[in-house]
Amino acid sequence: DTGVGMTKADLVNNLGTIAKSGTKSFMEALSAGADISMIGQFGVGFYSAYLVADKVEVHSKNNDAEQYIWTSRAGGSFTIQQDEDDEEVSRGTKIVLLLREDMTE
Repeated sequence: DTGVGMTKADLVNNLGTIAKSGTKSFMEALSAGADISMIGQFGVGFYSAYLVADKVEVHSKNNDAEQYIWTSRAGGSFTIQQDEDDEEVSRGTKIVLLLREDMTE
């Protein structure tokens, strides 16, 4: 998209903590009787990408910062580095899913 994009700190705060807080909150809500359709309200929807992807890359550029790439193979770990190898995002965010071998059909 061509929205405001994310800084390096935004990537850490928004993507790096979703798995911890969002998943826990979602599971607690389900245990309390919440409907599964509420998944997007807890930030867990983003992590559903790992149902089909081995690796997720988030390329993001905020007007006030350099372009960064957040990369994760799930499992709670991720890396963030300045994105110099990919095409420049003028502003906004691009998500790339590297599909699992059994999901390429």
